[in-house]
Amino acid sequence: MAEIEEENYSASNIQVLEGLEAVRKRPAMYIGDISEKGLHHLVYEVVDNSIDEALAGFATHVEVTINEDNSITVVDNGRGIPVDMHEKEHKSALEVVLTVLHAGGKFDKGSYKVSGGLHGVGVSCVNALSTYLRAEVNRDGKHYVQEYSCGKPTTELRVEGESTHTGTSITFLPDASIFTVTVYDYSTLANRLRDLAFLNAGITLTLTDRRVTDAEGKHRSEVFHSENGLEEFVRYIDSNKTELIPHVIHLTTERQGIPVEVALTYNTDFSENVYSYVNNINTIEGGTHLTGFRRGLTQTLKKYADDNKILEKAKVEVAGDDFRQGLTAVVSVKVLEPQFEGQTKTKLGNQEVMASVSQAVSEALGNYLEEHPKEARTIVDKIVLAAQARQAAYNARNKILRKTPLMGGGLPGKLADCSSRTAENCEIFLVEGDSAGGTAKQGRDRQFQAILPLRGKILNVQKAVEHRVFDNQEIQTMFRALRVSIGTEEDSKAVNLSKLAYHKIIIMTDADVDGAHIATLLMTFFFKFMRPIIEQGYLYLATPPLYKCTKGKIEDYCWTPEQVQQFIARHGEKSKVQRFKGLGEMNAEELRDTTMSPEHRLLKQVTIKDAIEAERIFDMLMGDEVEPRRIFIEENANYANIDA
Repeated sequence: MAEIEEENYSASNIQVLEGLEAVRKRPAMYIGDISEKGLHHLVYEVVDNSIDEALAGFATHVEVTINEDNSITVVDNGRGIPVDMHEKEHKSALEVVLTVLHAGGKFDKGSYKVSGGLHGVGVSCVNALSTYLRAEVNRDGKHYVQEYSCGKPTTELRVEGESTHTGTSITFLPDASIFTVTVYDYSTLANRLRDLAFLNAGITLTLTDRRVTDAEGKHRSEVFHSENGLEEFVRYIDSNKTELIPHVIHLTTERQGIPVEVALTYNTDFSENVYSYVNNINTIEGGTHLTGFRRGLTQTLKKYADDNKILEKAKVEVAGDDFRQGLTAVVSVKVLEPQFEGQTKTKLGNQEVMASVSQAVSEALGNYLEEHPKEARTIVDKIVLAAQARQAAYNARNKILRKTPLMGGGLPGKLADCSSRTAENCEIFLVEGDSAGGTAKQGRDRQFQAILPLRGKILNVQKAVEHRVFDNQEIQTMFRALRVSIGTEEDSKAVNLSKLAYHKIIIMTDADVDGAHIATLLMTFFFKFMRPIIEQGYLYLATPPLYKCTKGKIEDYCWTPEQVQQFIARHGEKSKVQRFKGLGEMNAEELRDTTMSPEHRLLKQVTIKDAIEAERIFDMLMGDEVEPRRIFIEENANYANIDA
């Protein structure tokens, strides 16, 4: 058979994908994936074009609308995409931009000084992956319109009247045959537009959802605008934290032709929250601009502390990590030709940027420390405290390390491990209480399912000092069971997953308020101290049923009251309904069949859509500040599902 295939392998087997066919054939290569992330990326591509117009000084407003049919409309008041004939392609410039890959004004340095996307595939990819796209351009006193389907024009470019203003409107409907998710999430888009407003001071962005109306018939809508840019961004991120200093140190400058904007402040927490951007792109892997920021910060603070002999008097060894404990900062640079590297292509590689950011931060921070000696001393005292806490945490982590199986300490006694040693196939259930843990042990598949019962509610790590976290018995037990180590003497946040024993870590708690609280405490712990487990898709929530419905020999499990009503409608009013108050009320067979068996269970994967918003929410729900939490509860009380 192999010989026949080899003989038949000829030029006729070579496929050439022309135009936008390649995008439709392999969409994930262009937009990341075809699920929720890729779906929303389509909006970002169109919005980025409008932001580029604003950065060039030609637009001030961008309006995004989610229409009733889940299509998207993006409107700006920029110059409008050119509509004159393209000399080489022999069609309008608008059609070239929408149908030709690597086409756009961003390659012409005279048109855009900086741009969010430099590959020229943005809006053409959106066109290719949409069953319908309508482009409207107001330019040269006329209103131009052209329509497309799956990347191909379905009409000629036509004039539909006159226009007294300029700008571009793009309406598109994503192709449901390509995307696994086709419903836009309002909060995801709102978070992105909010970030863009902070990153580009003075620009107004509006988001309207025509799918939702209030009692007065008005559509849900928000306006995002920032006059002070990153200063307001930092205050927004820290809105649920207790400030250490009353100021946000904010600098906007240009070094070696590179616009640099940085805002930073300190709070009373012992965590670092630094977010970096290049041309409005969130560089989640950092890069040279982040390295330059850290270098400038560390050198300036250390020089101030040494000049004032503060570290010498404290008799403490300070590491680079200590200078960033309680730090919240946003670093934004605009680079003409950014070079991205790293696994997700979100790590800046331009070496010249490092010195520009480092110099700018050193100068601004140095001036602040000289002009505010009281706040400067407060920051340095916090650094000394952080160094002491780091050493205490290092000693506490060593206790965990000495107890790991690798060091001869053995696994925790209450862990019922599985027999398989292939991490990709293994899963562990973190179960609320010994009683439910016992039931889970009876119902599990011993080959690949492990059970770790947890006693009561673990420590709220959002409030705790780091060394207290590692002293906690239940947290030590989880580290030992998962075979995960965290931190070194130099980097207290480093997480080592090389020996992770399970690629599914499943939180299984009672379906009540206490169970939800325990699950939240555990998610807080993973977010703060083992975030790579979430980022790599290893953390899940089990969803045990709330009801068991029976009628004679017929029985079914239900997760919602609506499902119960559907059962009663099918089988009659005399159906028996049992409400499970906790995992302990289920026998091993019930727990296995409904919650643990891969064939029948429903798992919810814990993901991080927006790290900034996630950090803010955790601070609000689990932090020390009571007032933001009270406001949140009042605003969302109507949505709560509380047992009577």
